[in-house]
Amino acid sequence: MATFTTDTAPQTAPGGEMAVPETRVRWSVPVALFSCVLLAFFDKISIAALFTDPHFQQAMGIDFDTTRLGLLMSAFLLSYGFSSVFLSSLGDKISPVKLLSAMMVSWCVLMVLMGLSHNYSVMIALRILLGIAEGPLLSLAYTIVRRTFPARLQARATMMWLLGTPIGAAIGFPLSIWLLNSFGWQSTFFVMALLTLPVLILVRIGLRHIPHLATGPGATSQQARRSARHMLMRNPHFWLICLFNIAFLTYLWGINGWLPGYLIKGKGIHLEHAGLLSSLPFIAMLLGEVTGAWLSDKSGRRAVACFISMAGAALGLFAVLHLSSPLAVIAAMSFSTFMWGAGAPNIFALLSRATPPEASATAGGIFNGLGNFAGALSPAVMGLLIAYSHSMDAGLLFLVMAAALSCVLLLPLLKRY
Repeated sequence: MATFTTDTAPQTAPGGEMAVPETRVRWSVPVALFSCVLLAFFDKISIAALFTDPHFQQAMGIDFDTTRLGLLMSAFLLSYGFSSVFLSSLGDKISPVKLLSAMMVSWCVLMVLMGLSHNYSVMIALRILLGIAEGPLLSLAYTIVRRTFPARLQARATMMWLLGTPIGAAIGFPLSIWLLNSFGWQSTFFVMALLTLPVLILVRIGLRHIPHLATGPGATSQQARRSARHMLMRNPHFWLICLFNIAFLTYLWGINGWLPGYLIKGKGIHLEHAGLLSSLPFIAMLLGEVTGAWLSDKSGRRAVACFISMAGAALGLFAVLHLSSPLAVIAAMSFSTFMWGAGAPNIFALLSRATPPEASATAGGIFNGLGNFAGALSPAVMGLLIAYSHSMDAGLLFLVMAAALSCVLLLPLLKRY
């Protein structure tokens, strides 16, 4: 495995991007980041498997109130977005290993407290705290990869840690439903807390050679970073990418929040089959991320890859609305998530192309934070639409419209990126 060296200084590539020497590439870095994202995603979506459980609803003091259940996901995402925007700069001040270790310890404690909670208001508060604790994760992962991998490998390195999202959902949903049916709703939280321990060990091993981003190789002066941030705020392409990411994450969190409920309530799939079937679209998402990263690194057309991915995602979901066979529904849903996955690693590579490297943490924090602020509304908006229309399809149609809008936003960037 290639390791970091200290005798080769970073250079600047055309366009201002830092050129990372091949001898400094260490693939254990995205592997460790993958384990972090996987764990965090387990924590995010475990709550969604409980939405249709009467014992959980009784413990929280609510019935199948789609609006209040949706708020359990939205409360997390709102605080997650706030934390991503305002706390991601900690990655420039604190060692990545120390920061990630502290974050994971807090995740573990909060999951235990959720398992002990029997009050809806307390659960909302704990979900908010979990969002704050997880907020800087993706920005920190993006910044680490950008500083430690050459541009031609960044989509693939990003894909490796982003795989934690679909794998987390593919494993997390059936695992949560199995735990729910076998041991009760509290076990879903306690098991997620227990999984923190092996991940913490892997992170401390895999990232032990990562330098402090503010003082290590490639670090820049405070004045240069301030100038880069000023340029970033005046960059219209950066803001278009942020708007695209809002629609991009609206799709993701809408699917994560309501897929099991949609299959059970909307398509009449029995609970014992929903866990397995709900994992298939996320397996397809995983394959999409691998395929999209490889093709995009070969072509270098980041904006085009993102455009095609969301156009396909919209078409797949639109087909789901008109299908009734469980297998046909899952096939169309899987096509949609495959196409979404093909764009996931490319959107970070697109952000890297359009922003100065000196403002990586700031760009990643704003990009991820704004996307999750808006994405946070997706489960709640879908819940309101479902309640108002008395149709689960209304929530899915909202995601189709968001995906179509995201394609329009990318039109000005297709030729340049």
